[in-house]
Amino acid sequence: MHMSILVIGVNHRSSPVALLERLTLAPDTLGKAVAGLAQRDNIREAVVLSTCNRTEVYVVAELFHGAYGDVRDFLCEISDLSVDELTPHLYSQHDSAAVAHLFEVAAGLDSVVLGEGEILGQVRTAWETAQLEGASRSSLNLLFRSSIEAGKRARSETGISRGTASISHAAVEMITDVIGDLTGKRVAVIGAGSMGEGVAVALHRAGGATITVVNRSPERGAALAERVDGETVGFEKLADIVAVSDVVVAGTGAGDPVITTGLVARARSGSDSDPLHIVDIGLPRDVEPEVGALGGVTVFDLDDLSAWADRGLADRAGEADRVRSIVNEEVEAFAVESTARQAAPLVASMHEAAERVRSSELDRFAKRFNDLDESGRAAVEALTKAIIAKLLHEPSVRLKGQAGTPQGDRNAAAVRDLFDLS
Repeated sequence: MHMSILVIGVNHRSSPVALLERLTLAPDTLGKAVAGLAQRDNIREAVVLSTCNRTEVYVVAELFHGAYGDVRDFLCEISDLSVDELTPHLYSQHDSAAVAHLFEVAAGLDSVVLGEGEILGQVRTAWETAQLEGASRSSLNLLFRSSIEAGKRARSETGISRGTASISHAAVEMITDVIGDLTGKRVAVIGAGSMGEGVAVALHRAGGATITVVNRSPERGAALAERVDGETVGFEKLADIVAVSDVVVAGTGAGDPVITTGLVARARSGSDSDPLHIVDIGLPRDVEPEVGALGGVTVFDLDDLSAWADRGLADRAGEADRVRSIVNEEVEAFAVESTARQAAPLVASMHEAAERVRSSELDRFAKRFNDLDESGRAAVEALTKAIIAKLLHEPSVRLKGQAGTPQGDRNAAAVRDLFDLS
């Protein structure tokens, strides 16, 4: 039976941050989630890609509608959303369109920041997690391996990733665009994980700002602060740091907001006239939405960052077109290899049947070879194997080359009949 590849999900374009954060899976829960998903009735293989900008489920299935229902129910369960709440934000693609979508994601064409490099590593991590759980096997292994190749080519053969290469860098560029030169500004970076590290490094490269890293782990915070010529404090000093900062960038994704209305109100007591800009790149969000209502406080979230990043799309449209050409080439190459794999079991069965005949006939005539030494018997063995290989070479090539086409289906049926292959 024909198996289809499906992708079903939500991203920063189809869903507001408030809904997207409810669908985000923490790294330590991803393995169990994808393993459970792969056990559902209509799903044969599964990979879940969950980042701050998207949660997408890639599956191999026999029946589209059955698999769609399984994935939709899975997304409802992890988010505690009803079907009616979730469905308007879902998108889905199947077969070649699903393949092209993943390749575009890996190439950075579907990111908040066009060409950003973080997504390629996230695609690889999602795939490796599914492999460890036994949820990604032959079909999705080929798909994700090919998507990573497409992403690598996009970045090595075009300029798509030059300039703003990540959400972290975009956050720094946006705040610079909003408030101007950062020279003399005090910037607090909340979290020393991948997001916080990216922000701190981008700030350091931009120059001028005094950087304070706020982190739960003193060792990790100190290591990052040393890299960016900054200082570090623990979370117990968060309110004190907010009180003296011009800009706060939060990217912990801790689950619960780390910057609350009460904390900011206490920190700014008596300093309401001093502007404070807070950039929240965490998902789930690190900043309570009500913080932006406090006097003198402006909060930017991932929706704002997405809108800001969209302004620069025209400048990189030429590179995006080149990347799409690469994606199209890789999609075609995937289709060729994928269809060839459909014929692989039949080709193997044909060769196995021929080998059984060869081996049986050699056994039948074994007594006639008694006078041959070891070298002579080896020559007979090699000769008969070579004859089989030569005879089956062209049929094997044609079966693989025509797999998935009407002619290929007819040829496959004829081979099964002629060779009595079940």
